[in-house]
Amino acid sequence: MKIIVDAYGGDNAPLEVLRGCAAAVEAYGYEIVLCGLEKSLRKLALEYDIPLKNFTFVEAPDIISMEDDPGSILKKKKNCSMAVGLRLLGEGGGDAFVSGGSTGALVVGGTFYVKRIKGIKRCALATLIPSTKDYFMLLDVGANVDCRPEMLRQFGIMGSVYMESVMGRTEPKVGLVNIGTETTKGGELQLNSFELLQQAPINFVGNVEAREIPYGECDVLVCDGFTGNVILKLTEGLASSLLGQIKEIFKSNMRGKLAAAMVMPGMKQLKKRMSTEEVGGAPLLGTLRPVFKAHGNSNAKAFQNAIRVAADFAGKGVIDRITESLAERSKEDDTQE
Repeated sequence: MKIIVDAYGGDNAPLEVLRGCAAAVEAYGYEIVLCGLEKSLRKLALEYDIPLKNFTFVEAPDIISMEDDPGSILKKKKNCSMAVGLRLLGEGGGDAFVSGGSTGALVVGGTFYVKRIKGIKRCALATLIPSTKDYFMLLDVGANVDCRPEMLRQFGIMGSVYMESVMGRTEPKVGLVNIGTETTKGGELQLNSFELLQQAPINFVGNVEAREIPYGECDVLVCDGFTGNVILKLTEGLASSLLGQIKEIFKSNMRGKLAAAMVMPGMKQLKKRMSTEEVGGAPLLGTLRPVFKAHGNSNAKAFQNAIRVAADFAGKGVIDRITESLAERSKEDDTQE
């Protein structure tokens, strides 16, 4: 499996990217195609004793920052490490692409350099979030701040196919994030999306209120990118805050320390389950080839896991299944009409 990686994408790039790539090679034997300034990257690897086994470098003289206009990836920053990697992926130079860089630039670059699946109106960033039952998929989490109802319908179909193909869920339950469970709740987007999702050939179970999200009643939750991004970051912040407070309680006195010793294995499992490092990356669903967005503040372990899930996604042929499913479900829609 050959994974293309943006060496300069993310707050901790390029050092943590190099370390994560080397760890992925060691653990899984992947080939890594690293896009960036080869001379500088080799020097950094030598300085920190990072092995470059199975590494290939593709020169990219520029870097696109979080402050840059996302559209500059097509013009002013067309030779940045992200753009070079995405073009390489689009030309068939690798099995998947991973970057921790600008979400906006990744969406623009993925759409124009890698292209969309036929019939897909907009690509969506999808991430897995732990619940009290299991992981569920939330999309969109930032690719499209403003959405149309038809886009949410397609998000529901793509998310359903992913959870069925990759996570092994039978007839995944798809819900729509809303301010109430009643069919009359929400704004124009939610009301119209509800109707389209209800008609779509998926297991749509209706509206889901925010307070019910952590309990995992759905396998897939659909919303616009603004709402999804708020939910994702609130979930991450709340999980970190609660785990920190629990730790302080255990450290407060001897009784707490004794209790901590007894529940430590369970707490470690909970911390691992809630950690963004374990999820690794979010797929940009809708592209013709696998494009993955790693968290902006990813460390080496997070990059390693992002590479792992990208390779797993590519190996299971999810994009082919989404393409086939969209074609089949389009025919079903035409028949029903």
